[in-house]
Amino acid sequence: MTTITTISSATTRISEDYPSFASSLNTPQLLHQLAAGYYCSGGVPTWPWGQLLTPLHSLNSQQLLTSNIEPGLEKPKCLSLRIERLPRGEPVGSAFQSWMREGFPVHRGEIFHSINRLRKLQLNKRALEVMEWVIRERPYRPKELDYSYLLEFTIKNHGISQGEKLFCCIPKDYQNELLYNNLVIACLDKGVIKLSLEYMKKMRVLGHSISYLVFNRLIILNSSPGRRKTIPNILRQMKADKVAPHVSTFHILMKIEANDHNIEGLMKVYSDMKRSEVEPNEVSYCILATAHAVARLYSVAETYVEALEKSMTGNNWSTLDVLIILYGYLAKGKDLERIWATVQELPNVRSKSYVLAIEAFGRIAQVSRAEELWLEMQSVKQLKATEQYNSVISVYCKNGFIDKASGLLKEMSMNGCKPNAITYRHLALGCFKANLVEEGFKALELGMKLITTKKVRSSTPWLETTLSIIEIFAEKGDVGNAENLFEELKKANYTKYTFVYNTLIKAYVKAKINDPNLLRRMILGGARPDAETYSLLKLAEQFQKK
Repeated sequence: MTTITTISSATTRISEDYPSFASSLNTPQLLHQLAAGYYCSGGVPTWPWGQLLTPLHSLNSQQLLTSNIEPGLEKPKCLSLRIERLPRGEPVGSAFQSWMREGFPVHRGEIFHSINRLRKLQLNKRALEVMEWVIRERPYRPKELDYSYLLEFTIKNHGISQGEKLFCCIPKDYQNELLYNNLVIACLDKGVIKLSLEYMKKMRVLGHSISYLVFNRLIILNSSPGRRKTIPNILRQMKADKVAPHVSTFHILMKIEANDHNIEGLMKVYSDMKRSEVEPNEVSYCILATAHAVARLYSVAETYVEALEKSMTGNNWSTLDVLIILYGYLAKGKDLERIWATVQELPNVRSKSYVLAIEAFGRIAQVSRAEELWLEMQSVKQLKATEQYNSVISVYCKNGFIDKASGLLKEMSMNGCKPNAITYRHLALGCFKANLVEEGFKALELGMKLITTKKVRSSTPWLETTLSIIEIFAEKGDVGNAENLFEELKKANYTKYTFVYNTLIKAYVKAKINDPNLLRRMILGGARPDAETYSLLKLAEQFQKK
């Protein structure tokens, strides 16, 4: 029998009075990070581990952002909007007073809605004020979920020590699993692992179940290469505590392997997931399909895309964004148009969706279609982000329209958007494709002078653009420059893919240089030689010095 974790028990209690709230706890939470995490024009994989898991009591953030909103109303019919629109410094009580003056009662549901919106908007101070008002004024009888909100935002605003003091002041009847789990999660969110482990030990003594979300956060905190060896120990402890792995647990493990470009490790986690009889959902298939597409295993990716479409629950904009990316990789223009048509039927088409669609059409060389979407985005959205310009610049540079890309660079500066490292990386590719070698190296140099985070250098667009430049160097037999950029790919583990090493070997073949260490380098680097590898190495042997 599966152990009942804190989240399921909380959901059971809430569902009696708030069925819609309870059902939203079970909806996929991670899709929007996928769309931005694997492939974004700005080059930053926005998969914040801290947001990968929602709190025990969190609603689906996108549902919260779109529900009950009536733009243009002077007096919003949604309590959460009244709270959000309060001027800085104005007490939260004024929003509640105006709400009640109009005859609306303050229900628990409105508070849950408001808190989750404030959390999404990172208005933690205002969220704490809301919960302090609820506990003080008691519009309804506070329960453990209300106290858990209060505890969460006290720690976020005032630190763990204040949270511990508050915990001791909460009525004993409510110092149970939910509150302890939230205390542990809050400590983990602050990176205080030792104290979290002490509270987990206390929970075992008291007989409280530990939520899978606690273990998920422990896995995330130990996901860096230097600490990853501790993850098996965490999973063993999870099993010892009789906590069944949740689908999100497997998603985190899958994402770790995918970020490391380890397809074998990814599939091992997926096999463990099926062996544990955990049903994959659209998030699972998004991770699998995108990882295989990035690895250029298009037939496998297509299989997972089909499974993804079958598992979709409604028209979730996040899933649609991922499908836009995937159909761009698979060069399926008709399917790309179909998904884009579905996106346009949504109440609001986000700027990010336009960016992804422009890049996807550019990937399949439909430049005119990408330009149409660019003009459409200009007419309906404000062009205020560098990534918006990067999307169409990347299309022009990939398809040999360097003059158009240069024109956009000037327009970009005129509109107050500064080019970033990936802008110059795209321009370098465009220049090299147009045989403007001097300009290409200048663009590379300008990009390298800018401060670039590890996240940018590990992002898919950065890696793919860099590989495209290496391919041009390889065709010219420019081993030195190919090796220099190859080091960038190596640091991001992108060289685990056979096609990346084969590109480097081509540079040696074109330069008529035989390096007997290439095969050894490749194997030690984690890439598997294929037929093309051995053919290239055979060609290189002809240039062996006698």
